[in-house]
Amino acid sequence: MQISFLGAAREVTGSMHLLEVNGQRILLECGLFQGRRAETYERNLHFPFDPATIDAVILSHAHIDHAGNLPNLVKQGFKGPIWCTAATRNLSAYMLLDSGYIQERDVEYVNKRRARKGEAPVEPIYTQEDARTALEAFVSVGMARSVPVADGVQLTFHEAGHILGSAIVALDIQEHDSGKSWRLVFSGDLGRDEIAILRSPAVVTEADILMLESTYGDRLHGTYADARRALENVVVRTAKRQGKVIIPAFAVGRTQEIVYALNQLDAQGDIPEIPVFVDSPLAVNATDVFRMHPEAWDSDVEAFLDADGRRNPFDYPHIEYVRDVRRSKQLNFLNSPAVIISASGMAESGRVLHHLKNNIEQSKNTVLIVSFQAHQTLGRRILDGEKKVRIFGDEYTVNAEVAKIDGYSAHADQAELLEWAAHFDKQRLQHTFLVHGEEEPAGVLAGKLREQGHRRVEIPERGQKFTF
Repeated sequence: MQISFLGAAREVTGSMHLLEVNGQRILLECGLFQGRRAETYERNLHFPFDPATIDAVILSHAHIDHAGNLPNLVKQGFKGPIWCTAATRNLSAYMLLDSGYIQERDVEYVNKRRARKGEAPVEPIYTQEDARTALEAFVSVGMARSVPVADGVQLTFHEAGHILGSAIVALDIQEHDSGKSWRLVFSGDLGRDEIAILRSPAVVTEADILMLESTYGDRLHGTYADARRALENVVVRTAKRQGKVIIPAFAVGRTQEIVYALNQLDAQGDIPEIPVFVDSPLAVNATDVFRMHPEAWDSDVEAFLDADGRRNPFDYPHIEYVRDVRRSKQLNFLNSPAVIISASGMAESGRVLHHLKNNIEQSKNTVLIVSFQAHQTLGRRILDGEKKVRIFGDEYTVNAEVAKIDGYSAHADQAELLEWAAHFDKQRLQHTFLVHGEEEPAGVLAGKLREQGHRRVEIPERGQKFTF
């Protein structure tokens, strides 16, 4: 048996790992790499293997850095099944189509520049039609149900608590030639015990090989209780100024968490009665999928709905989900307090740019940052206190209050990763591989895991292979 680490190795993007056993090739994840434009295009376009030789794909969840290159895989010859949970399939339907649309638009922009330079046009990595074709390969499996996915390989999904449908992947592997057997557990992206809406990550105790994410292996998060109190304070003080709260938020996960928190605060009378607008077509569609899967909601949600007589975590009298552009534009004319939640989460594209443009120069308003902001993004520049920012090519003065709330991360922090990993039988566990983390946090986590008794903790480089 051989495992090749082909993405999200000493980085947090482009997840992709190749398992080879019994003459078969199984791909764990097929995510889009996100980085500099030229490197991103070439790396995503060209796989380090022939897609036609892959027998099956196992997908832990629907985030684009884990699922986003599946249409390209199918386009280039992959014919097998893509195994995932039902909620992951439903979310992927919207997210992959949206990704195809974005790539089509990006190529239009790039080709205009190339034409001015006399250069040949380029093609999108994949289109919306390619995404539709890929979705036909998805096969959904319920949590804790064991199914054969290849000769000698049994798959079981367990709750990961990261986003709706996210799963820990457990593979029970029997190698025919040698007679050896292994249990490989891949954490995917691991959530948090106190994450809103979703159930906590499942406890897994048995594995011979562990592949563990390490995104926040060197830090601790704030609590959800603190985050909700901070959200309450921002909304109350902005409403008193008759201002608007503009929240750039990721369409899947973060938007639904903020909506649920506002629902709770409204039910308890802790915030004034002000309208809340979710202005992102992808976020609106993703919220529909969240409504479709009440089996994934935790007991706290059920208790809240019973106590307050509300239909679901995402609907209450003051919220409006905005789909069409006309209604989105009308929000620019609001002169009364409101909360506007809009994508993208790092304020790099999407409708949130229009809301920032129209509100960032007024001191009565607040720009509320609730997500990680990568370097050089507009969200990061605003968060870092830059007084002048460019939006759609024009310069704007940041007069609005800028607030930040920690504690809404959907990734386990160092303490939560260590607690989850501590449940494994250390006598059985032979290898631990840290993936989905930059070198520094992965290195810190590796040291902590060794102190905990983990043997052979490795931080693989991209392209590195291990034979068992």
